[in-house]
Amino acid sequence: MEIKKISPKISVSPQIAPDDLAAIKAEGFRAVICNRPDGEGADQPSFEEIENAARAEGLETHYVPVQSGMVTDDNVAEFSKALEALPRPLLAYCRTGTRSATLWSFHEASKDRPIADILTATQSAGYDMTGVARRIANGGRTPTDTGDAQYDVVIIGAGAGGIAVAAGLKSRAPDLDIAIIDPADIHYYQPGWTMVGGGVFNAETTAKTMGSLIPKDVHWIKGAVAAFEPANDAVILDGCRVVKYDRLVVCPGLKLDWHRVEGLVETLGRNGVTSNYRYDLAPYTWELVQNMHKGRAIFTQPPMPIKCAGAPQKAMYLSGDAWLRRGVLNHIDIQFMNAGGVLFGVKDYLPALEQYVRKYDADLNFFHNLVAIDGTTKRATFEVSKPDTPVERVTYDFDMIHVCPPQCAPDFIKVSPLADAAGWVDVDQATLRHVTYDNIWSLGDVMNAPNAKTAAAARKQAPTVADNIVADIAGSSPVAQYDGYGSCPLTVERGKIVLAEFGYGGILKPSFPSYLIDGTKPSRLAWFLKESLLPPIYWKAMLRGREWLARPEKIKVAGE
Repeated sequence: MEIKKISPKISVSPQIAPDDLAAIKAEGFRAVICNRPDGEGADQPSFEEIENAARAEGLETHYVPVQSGMVTDDNVAEFSKALEALPRPLLAYCRTGTRSATLWSFHEASKDRPIADILTATQSAGYDMTGVARRIANGGRTPTDTGDAQYDVVIIGAGAGGIAVAAGLKSRAPDLDIAIIDPADIHYYQPGWTMVGGGVFNAETTAKTMGSLIPKDVHWIKGAVAAFEPANDAVILDGCRVVKYDRLVVCPGLKLDWHRVEGLVETLGRNGVTSNYRYDLAPYTWELVQNMHKGRAIFTQPPMPIKCAGAPQKAMYLSGDAWLRRGVLNHIDIQFMNAGGVLFGVKDYLPALEQYVRKYDADLNFFHNLVAIDGTTKRATFEVSKPDTPVERVTYDFDMIHVCPPQCAPDFIKVSPLADAAGWVDVDQATLRHVTYDNIWSLGDVMNAPNAKTAAAARKQAPTVADNIVADIAGSSPVAQYDGYGSCPLTVERGKIVLAEFGYGGILKPSFPSYLIDGTKPSRLAWFLKESLLPPIYWKAMLRGREWLARPEKIKVAGE
């Protein structure tokens, strides 16, 4: 907890935890304002958890959520009302404290406090509000004809794709001036969370500090993007800072939209409600599996697209395997609720998967989309949308439910000029270059190529983007193309995996000869690959620009 005072009665801080509230009370604070929307981060406590802990300490709270990097006039008005209603001194927090400091700055400006005084107060607390001052001076608009910084390449997002592209570019062109923009302190190996939920990995092994992973000589701008202005080769960050670029790579991942399921946020992590899609909840999945001896276990899958389309059923298989090994499977009713109409989108893998569905005696319920959940009564409601049939709602009781949340493009992407009609970054599916802006590329979960959204896909996409950017700098046309490769290691039981590897159109793209690993059948060697080889390959190869089995396919020139 890092509290920073910006006025005698108001302080701001990065994200706090429920356990911090006692210390916050001891510091003399009387109220807390949350400026961070629920569900924004993979390890973020909900406002309800903070509110309950604050109430236990006698502190008042107020929820003024602000989308990352997007402080609006309405946000400022609501923040001002909260300041008027709450006792002081008070603490406002968000992911880094920047949104809270920005809200305070606009609030003070509305009271005609001199800009110089606002800048002095925020800078003494470690927050640079010069961009806010520019926005105020320009009637609420941030000018982008000039910037606070300029780079050869700017990368939005320090996830698997962003760091891999940065490392790949540095290995190809060491003199490039590159910046990565990302507000997160921790980088997660998200493919490992299925194994955490299955009792195989410890959660701590899937997390490393972001600073330890950013490639050498790459600038890390710890902030969030508010808007893109591609006509001016500029991005606007939180605090209204402007970063200019010659070339831009967009890979911030996607948004887990927990709020789209009514009641879900309020009950996550208790009442038998869990999800391997959150770092702090994956261990709870394993706890529930271990403690369950009878009853109904529900596993949900929302409409596509989602990252790692096999993850919802992976949780089901590993849970069923654990119950089988303990001898309690016959007393557990497993229900798989899939909003889609098939178990897996590539038919070659269905025979093996269906064999395990039968082994665990799981019921497959297609066209069932989770829309509401009541944790206290342990009831889940689904919309059933079968073809040529009126939509109906059905409710199931549960003892345990593993939820895969609905997913969509981040809000700042949806509203940007980079997005297609569905909100995803609009790229050429081969070169991964933006279809409108020639100096912008995208990869990972946020772009609209019709491939599976997996870390393995990003591992193949990153070299393609790096090659094509270097070619573009040299004045050449694109030289590399992405074939849609994605991989989904389906953990069908502890010790065996169906290694699904495929490209555009469901064409199989095996990395190994069939005598080593036949991806259409459960394999112990594939399990060894997932459990023992892929994590170090991720940390020590992919994120360091070592492109093992990931070299891109070259674009053939006519006549070759």
